[in-house]
Formats: sequence, structure tokens, C-alpha cells
Amino acid sequence: MSALREARGDWRAYFGMFRMRLIGNMQYRAAAWAGIATQFFWGFIRLSVLVAFFEGSPGEATMTYPQMASYIWLQQGLLALIALWMVDGELLTAIQDGTVAYEFCRPVELYGFWFFRMLGTRLSRTALRIVPLALVAMLLPSPFKLVLPPTWSAAGLFALSLSLSALLVVAFSMFIYILTFVTISSRGAMVFFVGFADFFSGLLIPIPLMPAAMQRVVQWLPFRYIADFPLRLYSGHVAGIEAAQGFAVQIAWLVVLVALGAWALGRMQRRLVVQGG
Repeated sequence: MSALREARGDWRAYFGMFRMRLIGNMQYRAAAWAGIATQFFWGFIRLSVLVAFFEGSPGEATMTYPQMASYIWLQQGLLALIALWMVDGELLTAIQDGTVAYEFCRPVELYGFWFFRMLGTRLSRTALRIVPLALVAMLLPSPFKLVLPPTWSAAGLFALSLSLSALLVVAFSMFIYILTFVTISSRGAMVFFVGFADFFSGLLIPIPLMPAAMQRVVQWLPFRYIADFPLRLYSGHVAGIEAAQGFAVQIAWLVVLVALGAWALGRMQRRLVVQGG
């Protein structure tokens, strides 16, 4: 019974932190508008390059123009949610200067507490940007226009997969904080994880444009399920059996990364030594 009460207390603390970060970060509207302008600019540049590539390619296109436009605009609108380099600077600074010791005094399980903290931060930043950017993108002429999902089924699968994607990217982010305990600086972990994640999740090059051999490898890596998989569900580019298989892999990676991250952080807490007065 005491264990049950303790678990309930942990979950109340998790949702309290989630709510506090969600509401707190919603106040930074000026930064959000600056981000929208930047993301719209880069989205238009990337889409223009891809349109020119498709028009000049002699082979058969692997994506239609509406699918490609949806892929790029949703990437930009959801960047704060799916980009691994969107980290919590306050938490990294606390680990580096030793003030993270105060975090260990909290009467909660630290992995879950930090997990919900980062999730709230990412969701709040995304909520401020996605709607204005999507509305503007929907007003553009073809082939640059963002279109709605082709079916209600595609929209529902996209929403479900994006929810899992948000949890997956936070589970990945946790390893950056855990490695910072060892390396002191977060730079090495950021370069290593972000480089792999940006490329293999489709943030640099859409996965359908990669060579077939590379696509067969990428489909089993966790990075694809952060961005590429939910975005292609939105446009109907992935459906049926392929969608079911994708959900199975996405859930499997989420379970593995959360379990491994919780174990690693717990082990790090037991070995950590903080010096100072």
C-alpha cells in the first residue's frame, strides 16, 4: 500500500512539472514568432530545392508534390517536438556546474521527473508554432502548398504515431543528459546523437529519396520513427501492413530506450560524486 501511495505521489509530481513547463514556456511568444519566420524561410528553401530536383530527375518520382510539401512543412512546424538538438539548457548547465545535486533531493524518481519536464517544454514550443506556420503553408500555391491528410484514417494514424514520436525523442534526449554526467560537457553527446538523428530521421534528406539499400537499414533504426514515419503516415505515403509494422517497431524502440535510460540514470546517481562547499 505504501508503494502504491508513493507511485501516485510520483505521478502527481510528474504531471505537476509537465503542466508547469507547458504553461511557463507558452509565455515566450516573441521567440515563437521569430522561430516561425526562420522555419518558414528554411522550409521554403528546402521545398524549392526538392521541387527543382524532382523536375530535373529523369527517373520516376518516389513522392508526389503534395506528399513532399506535407513532409517538409510538417517537419518545420513540428521541429521543436522532433529535433533532438532542442534540449533543456538549464538542466545541462545544472549537470555541468554541480547544482544538479539539488535535483537528487526531490522525493521522486528522477528519470520520470526529467522526462515529463522535457516533454512539457517540447509540446509548449510546438503548440506556439505549428498552427500559424501550417495556416500560411496551406495558402501557398501548388506545388508548395500544405494539404490535409487524404483520409481520416491517415490523420488518426499520424496523431497516434506523432504522440509516440514525442515520447521517443524525449527518451533519446535523456541519454544526452546521462552522458553529460560522464563527459562533463554536453558537446560530444550532442554532436554524436544529433548527427545520426538528423540524417536517419529524414530531417536532412527525406528517407524516400535515399538509396533503396539504405532505406532497408533505416527502417529498423529508431531515428526514422521520430520524424519520417509519422510524416509519411500523414500524407498516406505509408499505410496498411507497412504502417502496422512501423508502429510495432516504434513501440519496441520506445520501451527499450525508456528502460535503458531509467537504468542508466539510476546507476549514474549511485556513482555520482559532487565536490564543493
